[in-house]
Amino acid sequence: MNKNTLSTLCVLLVFSWFFTGLQGQEIKNIIDLSKVPEGKGWKIVNRTVTPLEEGSIKGLHFDEKPGQGIAWLENSQFTTGEIEFDIRGKDVLQQSFIGVAFWGLNDETYDAVYFRPFNFKNPDTTRRVNAVQYVSHPDFTWQKLRAEKPGQYEKPVNPVPDPNGWFHVRVSIAKPVIKVFVNDATEPCLTVDCLGNRESGMIGLWVGNGSGGDFANLVITPSK
Repeated sequence: MNKNTLSTLCVLLVFSWFFTGLQGQEIKNIIDLSKVPEGKGWKIVNRTVTPLEEGSIKGLHFDEKPGQGIAWLENSQFTTGEIEFDIRGKDVLQQSFIGVAFWGLNDETYDAVYFRPFNFKNPDTTRRVNAVQYVSHPDFTWQKLRAEKPGQYEKPVNPVPDPNGWFHVRVSIAKPVIKVFVNDATEPCLTVDCLGNRESGMIGLWVGNGSGGDFANLVITPSK
């Protein structure tokens, strides 16, 4: 084997190793939320969204209005994988519903995972079991799920975050199972089978009726 042939084989082996390594890597899409109000590619529904900067945190703030509010990441055809983000609500009864929507088809048709921070440490312990919720609109609202399948699609949050502070959320979506992790927990605080027959759609930042809230550090990692 001459030197040129040996050199060619070495180059091919290196490229083969490189591309094989790339195929095994997760592709993390880091979204700069501080650009949402002025950037393209977002659709803001029923809220005013403004940039938020606190020290090293750069994100966005939703104001409070009646009805649900969503910031859709347009053209985001998410199927399965993980959605991570930091959020901050507030400890005011019935005025803080905050989370993420996915598999969105339009403003009324989507799945969502959201939190009720005012229930995290509520003195009424019966409310603490309603701290994190999964829904699938329009057919499976929280009212319908609580009435027909109590305790299945909403749970307490563990570890319990500061209801007025930032906390990290990781939503793992591997149809049919959806798992929700908070902060550094290795065990999910909510595990459910998804409802409905949607398999892909847009991702959106979501707040509920009368609620505002803050979001930062959105990372989307599709399944390999």
